[in-house]
Amino acid sequence: MSISPARTAAFDILLRIERERAFSSVLLALYAPRVSPADRALCHEIVLGTLRRQIKLDRMISALAAGRKLDSEVRLALRLALFQVLSLDKVPHRAAINDSVELVKRARKASASGFVNAILRRAARELPELEYTDELDRISVETSHPRWLLEKWATLIGMDSTADLAESNNQAPRLAFRVIGPITPDVDRLIGASEPSSSVSACYLLDRYTPLVRQLADEGRIYIQDEASQMVAHAVKLSPGGSFLDVCAAPGGKTGLVAALNGPVRVTAGDLHPSRVRLLRENCQKQGVDAAVLRYDAAASLPFEPGSFDAVLVDAPCTGTGTIRHNPEIRYFLNPGDVAELSAKQRRILAEASKAVRKGGSLVYSTCSLEPEEGEQIVSEFLSDDPSFRNARPDVPEAFLTGEGHARTWPQRDGMDGFFIASFVKV
Repeated sequence: MSISPARTAAFDILLRIERERAFSSVLLALYAPRVSPADRALCHEIVLGTLRRQIKLDRMISALAAGRKLDSEVRLALRLALFQVLSLDKVPHRAAINDSVELVKRARKASASGFVNAILRRAARELPELEYTDELDRISVETSHPRWLLEKWATLIGMDSTADLAESNNQAPRLAFRVIGPITPDVDRLIGASEPSSSVSACYLLDRYTPLVRQLADEGRIYIQDEASQMVAHAVKLSPGGSFLDVCAAPGGKTGLVAALNGPVRVTAGDLHPSRVRLLRENCQKQGVDAAVLRYDAAASLPFEPGSFDAVLVDAPCTGTGTIRHNPEIRYFLNPGDVAELSAKQRRILAEASKAVRKGGSLVYSTCSLEPEEGEQIVSEFLSDDPSFRNARPDVPEAFLTGEGHARTWPQRDGMDGFFIASFVKV
């Protein structure tokens, strides 16, 4: 029996995410040419929806399977079908169930096909009623966030805001884009169908991807970039002819926007891994940015003389907890020890990058993390260790400023990814 191409692709993508810790955004783009536009839309919905509900789906599966130990392929097939039964009203239950049974056979787990069929048909008739040990367990299951992460956020912002944040992370984010180059009639048509951002100039918002969006993005005439990410680039200021270094630059969206916002400037950008450097170079070319693109380990040392640049941006590698809306799998990849490990790396990168700033120049530090260990604490330690820098107000709308003089965005409050931004001047 043939299986829907959308479900086949969704199964393969989710299995790779689980086995390889790959990112959904990368794999969805990789598999997109293999399926029709209609199948592509369903594949996206199944992949992202299953990831956003994974803990709840697994709790249901455990109840339906009476705690039976399941192979990963079998559990994944059950997740796919259960998500469709729960959330996709337009998808016939029969189609979802039959395809999941066939996917188990395709994965060479045919001995489990009868079990999968029985479990899913029972679920289609009546879903199990879940029980929770406490309120945090309920939020963890209903929003599919690891309990340790919710506990951490609750300590930081309170239980109610944590529940709102977790709910917000499971809402499909609006599409944010900016224009590259001239505003042609088709670009103008897209702008006319969009809503201007109230927080970031020349940033436009749409509720969903359209064929025109994909065409213009593929042609390099618009760039898809979250509002908060664009806000980071707006915080970097240079005079025309100045020199700019983007330290951890891949994929290159901030590099391109800093260059576009500040007129003719000399741009240098780099990253660690060869694949990321290639992507950075391609994206700079696509955005029309003439950049010197280098490979280096920013946590070890940078290949520049001290004081080489007027402005330096450190968008440091981080846990990414502010981008769970776009990358739902991140919550399952993280463990409590990652925060401390990454914050140590961030401190090294910021200290190395600061050496490249000339006297009177500026340094911007950002992460797409909600964790203070990767934001406020890094900044406090940096300023304590290096008296040649002083804190400066980030050039962002006042609504995003914190009491410490930095900036934060929150998904549940601002409808954009969660970023931390700090700005410094070398005195």
